Amino acid sequence: MDYIKKASDQLRQLITEALGKTIADGIFPAVPVPDFNIEIPADKSHGDFASNIAMVCAKAFRTAPRKIADAICEKIDLNDTLFEKCEVAGAGFMNFFLSRKWFSDVVKNVLTENDSYGKTGLGNGKKILVEFVSANPTGPMHIGNARGGAIGDCLVSVLQWAGYHAEREFYVNDAGNQIEKFGKSLSLRYMQLCSAKGQQAIYNCMSDTEKLCNDIYDRSGEGQDFEMPDDVYLGKDIIEHTANYYKQHLFELENVSEEERRKALVDYALPLNIAGLERDLKKYRIVYDTWFRESKLHESGETMKIVDKLRETGHTYEQDGAIWFKATDFGVDKDFVLVRANGIPTYVVPDIAYHYNKLVTRNFDKAVNILGADHHGYVPRLKSALTALGVDADKLDVVLMQMVRLVRDGEVVKLSKRSGKAITLVTLLDEVPIDAARFYFNLREANSQFEFDLDLAVEKSSQNPVYYVQYAHARICSLLANLTAEGIEIPDSADLDILTNSREIELIRHLATLPKEINLSAKTYDPSKITKYAIDLATLFHRFYDACSVKNAETPELMNARILLCMAVRQVLRNVLSILNIESPEKM
Repeated sequence: MDYIKKASDQLRQLITEALGKTIADGIFPAVPVPDFNIEIPADKSHGDFASNIAMVCAKAFRTAPRKIADAICEKIDLNDTLFEKCEVAGAGFMNFFLSRKWFSDVVKNVLTENDSYGKTGLGNGKKILVEFVSANPTGPMHIGNARGGAIGDCLVSVLQWAGYHAEREFYVNDAGNQIEKFGKSLSLRYMQLCSAKGQQAIYNCMSDTEKLCNDIYDRSGEGQDFEMPDDVYLGKDIIEHTANYYKQHLFELENVSEEERRKALVDYALPLNIAGLERDLKKYRIVYDTWFRESKLHESGETMKIVDKLRETGHTYEQDGAIWFKATDFGVDKDFVLVRANGIPTYVVPDIAYHYNKLVTRNFDKAVNILGADHHGYVPRLKSALTALGVDADKLDVVLMQMVRLVRDGEVVKLSKRSGKAITLVTLLDEVPIDAARFYFNLREANSQFEFDLDLAVEKSSQNPVYYVQYAHARICSLLANLTAEGIEIPDSADLDILTNSREIELIRHLATLPKEINLSAKTYDPSKITKYAIDLATLFHRFYDACSVKNAETPELMNARILLCMAVRQVLRNVLSILNIESPEKM
């Protein structure tokens, strides 16, 4: 139950009925009533809700707003409603105050719905496929993938809580140029190991694979023992794969063709990399519904079918032996190549086929992609091709994500102290708790620049936002445990109407906004609204707890009411942290 929406809908009906009475009584003319707003004022001393009805009707009624507001206020019937008072302020602003019963019902509703409190029916079961991370399988995941993973995973949870059928998908780029580059890199490193210098390096390092990899890596580059060209991957992971393959197969691939050698090495290393991605993401608490392979699009012929469809509908032309897409017909700044003169499709073709598969073949109502900000020029091209294929391009939504900077001791961190390499997802999780990483990466909107403070993320203080939120939950658990230990019975019910302290009212009002925040987060694809909600809830609880004694309340009745309020806050904190897939500790 969304009690904010319930109150807003009832208030609109009450205002409409009161306005109808004024027209029936001849106070105002029978003319169409303009649309009016129901809103929540920033300053709650002005009321819990406000409306601009008098302002928007002034022109239609040819009457001053204040007079209209006074007439509505006189006619409105608040008996047996969620409201107890209506006031007119200034030139005709109408302010409405909720009844004590509304606040009591909010607490009761939280305790009744328990783990389901906050869930809404906004999505009405519509199917949404969220694709995120989709890191290149030729190497480890970087910090951008860590942020994209946290945002994408939590977004799916938000969408599910908002009533959508949302799924997680990882798109595995296991075909194309990057795999060719991967094969070339592996082949070069393998042949280095087969060389006399490679054999000497192996002899020097004996069975220590890590030492071997470091030795070859340090001796690679211009003028070094193992020179590598610019168009290959230079990471130690490439050396490690070839070293492990060599240990198992020795010189088996030394005298075969380059094509055969590359294929054998890719067939060996790529599945290990993909399994590693899946393993590392599971450690990060991300489990995908689908791992969709690009190679399947090529094997099934779906990639070239896209080109054929675009040619058949007249959206392509040939130039210099290549097939071009008429992107400028769809508002894109320039046309682009679909198939090169050598007959090989460009990278965009399988991407078009992939999104066609999402929206047409698998019939998702929406496809949402979490992409780096450097993809901003790619999105219009993709949407233009989908439009040309007869697909509603508005079914594809893209969240562009800015990169994150790691900071330690106030300075930007580029290397891991432990390994001396660029910090990856795995090395980050070696330093920072998973809860902190997931929470921090959702602290800001995806399109905002973000600094991740490594020192603060591990700090156990109120300055650390995830610790601050989890501590609020643990504080309530400790309170209830201590009360029970002292023989104080935890009540099943209480007179909640006596919760009238301003700290109590603020806290209950915030509890009531969770369904609204979940809907807003789902509509805007912004999980950071959930972390902000959690921080605000923790702040309001700590203020309440410091100002309103539970155990030493003025009366037993007030103590029981406050205990139930604490239990409601604990439940909402659990629900919010579960959306973020973050633990709710009972002790800290």
